[in-house]
Amino acid sequence: MKILILKRDKVGDLLLTTPMLAHLRRVLPYAEIHMLANDYNAWVIQDDPNIDKLWIYPRVKLGDEVRPLAVIKQLWQLLVLRAQRYDFAIAAGGVVSPRAIKRLVKLGAKRTVAFCEGLELCARLTDPLPFPKQVHEVDLNLRLLAPLGIAPPAQPELPVYRLPEQWQQSARNWLAREGLQPGGYIVLGLNARRAKRKPTEAQIFRWSAHFKQQWGLDTVFAWMPGPADSKLYPGDDELVQPMLAKKPDYMHPFSYSDSVMPLLGLVWNAKLSIFPDGGLAHLAAASPGGVLAFFADTTVSPHPSQWGPRGRNVAYLEAEKSVEELSDASVFEAVEKLIANSAISANKDKG
Repeated sequence: MKILILKRDKVGDLLLTTPMLAHLRRVLPYAEIHMLANDYNAWVIQDDPNIDKLWIYPRVKLGDEVRPLAVIKQLWQLLVLRAQRYDFAIAAGGVVSPRAIKRLVKLGAKRTVAFCEGLELCARLTDPLPFPKQVHEVDLNLRLLAPLGIAPPAQPELPVYRLPEQWQQSARNWLAREGLQPGGYIVLGLNARRAKRKPTEAQIFRWSAHFKQQWGLDTVFAWMPGPADSKLYPGDDELVQPMLAKKPDYMHPFSYSDSVMPLLGLVWNAKLSIFPDGGLAHLAAASPGGVLAFFADTTVSPHPSQWGPRGRNVAYLEAEKSVEELSDASVFEAVEKLIANSAISANKDKG
């Protein structure tokens, strides 16, 4: 059997397909499993042992830039993919996506599977599935395997990311220059497209001081450089630059732009990471230390019950309108529990 999984969204979304891939491989060990992702998110599963081939398509639009050559490459790739003659093609994801469905049906698979309701486009699928509400995206992806006769796993599946060793070493080199030890700090990330999802300067200073006083942990606060109105991804220079002149010695700034991999190296060596809702929160959930994630204004944004990070050591806090509303006490309580759980997990792993 030859199966193609399509995932056209962002980094966190693609990571949440890894439980689906693991379960599919376990149930159908001799199937040929391919993945189709874009040039923004494909690196997340580059080394996933549960896929036999990774196809990468270029995005046509990048910020305000339109790339005509990408259109030609996509058309050529479509012809190559149709020649693969897939038995199943599945559009993974936690939403009904007309764009994904349109791309899926062009692949010419014998059977096409996607969540689809109330659209004329649904008639073009051989297996349109009703979209269940208030179900986590990991579980939604697993339900997409039903047309193959595959039931969800009896035990929960967790997303997995395998950090290349070179970035582990890169992190250790940076830590040595900063006088830090693995496990001796918390990563506090500021990345979020909307300001309401980010902690404020005052919160960052208060929290960092508490981490040092209470647990002897330094803080690595990480941000995307650049202006807040960047078309590609909003930067945090306006928030961070005023902080640099008055930061204490136990706060270590770390900016990343060309690649997120150096930051992931630091996350993998941290006692714990704290991130706003987003792809980095999901990746940190797969790290040894785990993550505390912030959600805000979930009446208009995805709710953590559907989108929250999953991992061995994970928690989230939800603010009504903005992260600024979160009390210090709620943050410190969540961090304390996660640090305790991390220590328990480490002891179990050693045993």
